[in-house]
Amino acid sequence: MTHACFVTDAATPALPLVTVDKPGFAAWQAAQPAHVQAWLATQGFTGAAGTQTLVPGGDGRAAFAVAGLNDARDPFALAHLPRLLPANVYRLDPASPAPVDAATAWLGWGLGSYRFERYLKPGKALARLQVDAAAADEAEVLELIAASARVRDLVNTSTEQMGPGELEADAQSLAQRFGAQLRVVAGEDLLAQNFPAIHAVGRASHRPPRLVELNWGDASHPRLAIVGKGVCFDTGGLNIKSADGMRHMKKDMGGAAHALALAQLVMARKLPVRLQLLVAAVENAIGPDSYRPGEVITTRTGLTVEIDNTDAEGRVILGDALAYAAEGKPDLLMDFATLTGAARVALGPDLPALFCNDDAIAQAYLDAAARTHDPLWRLPLWRPYMHYLKSHVADMANGSASRMAGALSAALYLERFVPEGQAWTHVDVYAWNDYDRPGKPAGGEAQGLRAAFAMLQDRYAARS
Repeated sequence: MTHACFVTDAATPALPLVTVDKPGFAAWQAAQPAHVQAWLATQGFTGAAGTQTLVPGGDGRAAFAVAGLNDARDPFALAHLPRLLPANVYRLDPASPAPVDAATAWLGWGLGSYRFERYLKPGKALARLQVDAAAADEAEVLELIAASARVRDLVNTSTEQMGPGELEADAQSLAQRFGAQLRVVAGEDLLAQNFPAIHAVGRASHRPPRLVELNWGDASHPRLAIVGKGVCFDTGGLNIKSADGMRHMKKDMGGAAHALALAQLVMARKLPVRLQLLVAAVENAIGPDSYRPGEVITTRTGLTVEIDNTDAEGRVILGDALAYAAEGKPDLLMDFATLTGAARVALGPDLPALFCNDDAIAQAYLDAAARTHDPLWRLPLWRPYMHYLKSHVADMANGSASRMAGALSAALYLERFVPEGQAWTHVDVYAWNDYDRPGKPAGGEAQGLRAAFAMLQDRYAARS
């Protein structure tokens, strides 16, 4: 185990960490020595969730730490501790009245220890957790932490250092680590190889657009296609965003970050699938060659699209990528995209919107989300709303003047590029925390990632 927030040497001195909940706190406190009861009363510690304190022994030195939690199954129950406890080494006390499963505690500790310091001097030392390096689920927990950090790092990096080429480089690093094959179609080759929609959106940037493709796995296994929206910066194009709307648009490649991280988990845990990862990577820039409102684009499938709004670019590039993925007839096609503000209006920042054309897969996804405390909320593919995308000069438009059902109409646009009978999921994700919370620092965030991986484990591990 290499994560700096953990200590694996059992000989390292560590303070016991007692976990309590409010209902059981009184009984636990009453069983403590008088000086412990007095200290807890002086500190005003009641076992409330999100609180913690060090308890001294008779010599005045810290004897143990105690932390209050609400739900011992929630990985974020202890996520506040790495930052709030003094920078000692701690170990879970198995005699705690509200014991936390080791893997759950590790995950929360790892997520709570994350700091993005690429542009900052290192901060103060954090508290570390002593763990059993021989535990059976240690490797999976570490990969979950690393995959979440990958999303956060990619999204937090400023656009100058995170353009289409850098997304390609990140995919290349995964290919090298896991022995996968990487193929990239960039610039004018997108036109030659029939990815005209990706080219149209990205052609105005000085950094060429590209489709990044990673393939991995045994050809005898079922094909899994994962597609990510990689808009490395979104000005809105000629339908330019407001200053507020553009401020955080470095995060518009958050879907690609999720796709890359999920691919990492699939390969690291050796799921029995034939993986195809596709990242449509562009910068929606303003320049002499910007694609224009009213322009008609012929997409990979031959469908023509009238550009109603150049700021609805994510669905345009995803159309080509989804169509290409579907040509391989995957067992399951998944996409992730920071697609609409409408999804945030409907569900807020913490609930990614799930769309799915298969009820059984959707339920499996939601069950995995509940089990992993990584929430999603299903919204319908209400096909009568296709009228919002009607065009008088093309097969459809990429938007409309209506402000109604924006997340739904965007999902319906994508569905036009998914063949009938192809199992497909689409997650409209925010990929961002607006403010600091325990385990969820302000900035880039992995949302629904653990749920997606758990669903895939349920679907494919059982088949192996």
